[in-house]
Amino acid sequence: MQTLILLGVVGLLAQLVDGSLGMGYGVTSTTLLLAVGATPAGASATVHLAQIGTTLSSGLSHWRMGNVDWRVVRRIAIPGGIGAFGGATVLSSLSTQAAAPLMSGILLLLGCYVLLRFTVRGLPSGNLGKPLRGRFLTPLGLVGGFVDATGGGGWGPVGTSALLASGRLEPRRVVGSVATGEFIVALSASAGFLTGLGHSGVNLPWAVALLIGGAAAAPFAAWIVRYVPPRVLGSVVGGMIILTNAHTVMNSDWLPVDGTGQTAVYLLVLTLWAAATAWSLRAHLTDSAAARAAAPEPEAARG
Repeated sequence: MQTLILLGVVGLLAQLVDGSLGMGYGVTSTTLLLAVGATPAGASATVHLAQIGTTLSSGLSHWRMGNVDWRVVRRIAIPGGIGAFGGATVLSSLSTQAAAPLMSGILLLLGCYVLLRFTVRGLPSGNLGKPLRGRFLTPLGLVGGFVDATGGGGWGPVGTSALLASGRLEPRRVVGSVATGEFIVALSASAGFLTGLGHSGVNLPWAVALLIGGAAAAPFAAWIVRYVPPRVLGSVVGGMIILTNAHTVMNSDWLPVDGTGQTAVYLLVLTLWAAATAWSLRAHLTDSAAARAAAPEPEAARG
């Protein structure tokens, strides 16, 4: 029972992150499932099963708010589903000993990307309104789906970031379109895991707990978007993902690190994490002050 409650909290926190940043549910929840002892394939399978419900709810909400570009959804979701099915099949065929460092390595890279993405970069502009071509969207969907299944997350970091970087779609439509397409990715990944692992590879009570936690968090995600700067939250989450997965990578046969070396790595990560969060907070405050200075004065103040 305690494990189910913990997983419900994991689902809640992961949905808060995802609803605020347009990415992070899979990466965050899979990282935490691995931390509590789930196998790599089992963790990814359980998360994707839960995401069938959370992404359906998210996609419907974005559709009702007018945040979905269906042309983009069609061109990324179908190849994304193909990539996710293939990635799930690959992960299911690997042994736990080989899969654990592989998944943690992918999550570690995604964590670095999220940290850098929200610490350093702003949202690009200048190409808004220009059409997105299939030769860009199709491989993006394939890569995003494959990484999402093998890494237990990644559809948001890959898809949302690439579409934002193009500058051709307004941010709300980027988040809405990627979130809507993720339903097909979660469905396809779940089918791939059921094919490779069978029903025994999926922990249904865990998936239900994650789903309930995610559904409960949905209303609070809007509050976080309003009051907590996404840039700061992205830096915090990215650092947490790096720190959590660094332990598995350093204890694997791929990159063995002794106790002294691990301590040095942890101190380095913590230092960089704190510096990145402080930088993001300072940048947010600077941008907010500049926006207030540029805003026109109210009529009453001028009169």
